[in-house]
Amino acid sequence: MIAKTEEDFKCLKEIGAIVAAIRNELVKRTVPGITTIELDDLAGELFEKAGAISAPKGEYDFPGYTCISVNDEVAHGIPGKRVIQEGDLVNIDVSGSKNGYFADTGISFVVGEGEEILTKVCEVAKKAFEAGLKKAKPGSKKSGIGKVVYQTAREHGLTVIKNLTGHGIGRRIHEAPDHIYNYNDTWDDELLKEGMVIAFEPFISTLEEEVFQKDDGWTFATEKSYVAQLEHTIILSKNGPIIITL
Repeated sequence: MIAKTEEDFKCLKEIGAIVAAIRNELVKRTVPGITTIELDDLAGELFEKAGAISAPKGEYDFPGYTCISVNDEVAHGIPGKRVIQEGDLVNIDVSGSKNGYFADTGISFVVGEGEEILTKVCEVAKKAFEAGLKKAKPGSKKSGIGKVVYQTAREHGLTVIKNLTGHGIGRRIHEAPDHIYNYNDTWDDELLKEGMVIAFEPFISTLEEEVFQKDDGWTFATEKSYVAQLEHTIILSKNGPIIITL
């Protein structure tokens, strides 16, 4: 969507703050011994308390309020009986709606002490996000975002997942632009517009550049790579991007 009115900005910021608060609380509660369904049940309580609706559950009938992915799982992991262990790489993705406006956010992190490569891939995801954010301005080519994400990954001896992308958001959880790639694709030279609302989410990988879908019909995973994601919902402004999910 293109945010234009005071109501647009107010409502987008409200749902952005809600999903960010849920994300932060789940990250804080992710300790060895807790199950992913316990974390998701907490998210459900927090959505209800905030008067908001889980986007994956409400829009796609996803079997959870949030997507929680562990280790080889990259995205859309289904909460269940899995017990979180020390050193796990966990991704928590929270998206929701309130008053007809949507926001989406996610973060990958290591639980306690883990392998050095896991910490590295999370740190590079943050660096790639920051690099892409500098290109997220009205009048710039959308492909410029992906170009610097890929460059950042390669500078650190890593790569990107090419078949998972960012997307437009606002009045629906997924809307135009359909894709914000994490690599440079020269045909993708749409110009970014003032007020455009996007979910920008670099996926940084240790090796593989594509994920596959597991038999559960939801979870995206890799064969032999670790992947970290960082995602925020952003409103593009002539004065710089406004991150509504900090």
